[in-house]
Amino acid sequence: MSRILSGIIPDEAVFTDFRRQALSTDNWYSKYDMNGMEVWVEVAPVTSHQGNKNVPKVHKIKCRMTIKDVSAATMYDVLHDGLYRKQWDPTMLESFDIARLSPNADVGYYSWMCPKPLKNRDVVTLRSWQVTDDEYVIVNFSVKHLKYPPKKDLVRAISLLTGYLVKATGPNSCSFTYLSQADPKGSLPKWVVNKASQVLAPRVLKCVHKAGQSYPEWKEQNSPDQKPWLYPEQSTLPMMDPAELTIQRADSLENVDESSKLDVQEGSKAEDSS
Repeated sequence: MSRILSGIIPDEAVFTDFRRQALSTDNWYSKYDMNGMEVWVEVAPVTSHQGNKNVPKVHKIKCRMTIKDVSAATMYDVLHDGLYRKQWDPTMLESFDIARLSPNADVGYYSWMCPKPLKNRDVVTLRSWQVTDDEYVIVNFSVKHLKYPPKKDLVRAISLLTGYLVKATGPNSCSFTYLSQADPKGSLPKWVVNKASQVLAPRVLKCVHKAGQSYPEWKEQNSPDQKPWLYPEQSTLPMMDPAELTIQRADSLENVDESSKLDVQEGSKAEDSS
């Protein structure tokens, strides 16, 4: 079983590398730094083959927030608590856990509203987490699940790597880092995707922070002792063999043409990411 687990479920090396990326300043370009919120975009590696198809067109983005009034443990609970997400996530259409893969990994489904006239998106991801004394890490990436194929009315997006690093800075304060490289698919110009992610990430983090402020009171009224992400024995999800999942590659999904719906100025193409 260990061989299978190491095949798709993140091992220690994945968490170590994610931490390194989350904390690194090398090869990251600052886009925003204000009111305790910072946003960076990874500088693409310079290659001798400019036509190299392996260089991703979608930026890796990192957003860090300094939180002075919510503990790291509470912010971690907010990220995991699916019932609570319905209270604070205004773009969510549907979200549910599908199955457990191990004590610290599961597979789930999430769909969300996109600004009109774009089509709404959905994603199936494998999520894994790790907790140490003062640090919480969650990573996820897209997988194929035979029972949850792409839907006709939604565009299946791809998470190449998305995750959170929450580090305690005091009993009631923390540093909250979100890192993501995701392809929303469709035929949106990549510069639009990259620009949007830089604007949306801080907005989402502010929403999560506000959710953290209200969570203890809400949780007190809603199964306060139920936290299966901390206590796996509480989970009621069915177990699933990770070998039934495969990593979802972006190039295996059909692009849906949305270009006719975009009122984009021709001059904006100068923003195109390279």
